[in-house]
Amino acid sequence: MSADFSPELKMERKPKLAERVVSALRSQVISGEIAPGEKLPTESRMTEVFGVSRTVIREAITTLAADGLVEARQGAGVFVVERPSQAFLTISAENGNRISNAINVLEVRMGIEIESAGLAALRRNSAQEAQIQEAFLEFERLLERREATGKADFAFHRAIAVATNNPFYVEILDALGNRAIPCDVTSPWGTDELLTVDYQIGLQREHFEILKAISAGDAETARAAMRHHLTASQQRYRARLHGRYEEYLSLLGKGRKDEPKQERNHD
Repeated sequence: MSADFSPELKMERKPKLAERVVSALRSQVISGEIAPGEKLPTESRMTEVFGVSRTVIREAITTLAADGLVEARQGAGVFVVERPSQAFLTISAENGNRISNAINVLEVRMGIEIESAGLAALRRNSAQEAQIQEAFLEFERLLERREATGKADFAFHRAIAVATNNPFYVEILDALGNRAIPCDVTSPWGTDELLTVDYQIGLQREHFEILKAISAGDAETARAAMRHHLTASQQRYRARLHGRYEEYLSLLGKGRKDEPKQERNHD
């Protein structure tokens, strides 16, 4: 039986409606109100409940699927996954655009993906290597067309996880979802500074070094290339965070400078 919704989850038309729908559905999944294995209501039902268009509902479902909470089954509908990765639900539930969140996610990815790259270099088969190359080339194609590259970026890293032939690497990366990829316009941590073509060209150069090492079967170089890639991303975000702090100090100093002096009252 399909789940239903509480009336208080209905929403008015406001900016970022898809994020609001995602937040409401995610809360119901995490709380168990919509149980694992349960089918979500139809698009028509959800458009009525949330007061939004089908496009908004589809965008929300895509986000939840990327976060590993739901899966679409052809001809059957959308279902809550049987065993969502509970350890990462709090990460997926982050709705803010704090840069510190992106830095934390990258730190987790470093703990996973450096070894993932090394194992992929040792264990990948020809089909898995081809998938990594295809994701790399798709990123390149999108970059040339000046289109969002986030999905291709995530596909590249996921294909490397698949090539470890250890399903837990894939499960953890899926739990983090494509929000871990900051260079896409759909990321809550994307900024104008991080969405430039030059920034993404730099990412692709780093991807190429990882790809070369994996294709050569060089585990240590693959680990080093992945470490460099993720460390560089962290540094870029820390620089952006530092820039915001400097901007705050500048504004604070200006405010104090412009503040009229007040006479002291003496008892």
